[in-house]
Amino acid sequence: MESNRINIYSDGGARGNPGPAAIGAVVGDKKFNKTIGETTNNDAEYQAFLFAMENALKLLGKQKAKQTELVMHVDSELLYKQVRGEYKIKNEVIQQHFIKFWNKKQDFKSVIVKHVPREENKEADALVNEALDGSKNTGSLL
Repeated sequence: MESNRINIYSDGGARGNPGPAAIGAVVGDKKFNKTIGETTNNDAEYQAFLFAMENALKLLGKQKAKQTELVMHVDSELLYKQVRGEYKIKNEVIQQHFIKFWNKKQDFKSVIVKHVPREENKEADALVNEALDGSKNTGSLL
């Protein structure tokens, strides 16, 4: 079985905490973003992470996804350490997001999560700001 790898960058942000929020994702060479209402930064980070995985699955299709390794690049240290089991997840909303992540990762050959500095996640961050500014909203394939 041929193995494929796709790099994904995701970011979420809220202006104010909580405040108006948006998410952005770069899935391979495709870009997605959308506003998500009012929420916290941590919630937005997880929503962006899941949004990226959902779009990857939609782009690949179920059969190809099973042969694909996702390499998820995130700049949220909290999200990174929580999905790796280094930090406990106490917030109920974030717990639900983690369960969704755990279930979604079964759709792929593997999911590797990498923590990157904000400077390496500029494209996803720009998508968040574009959505918040109302200048661009590419939405989702879903």
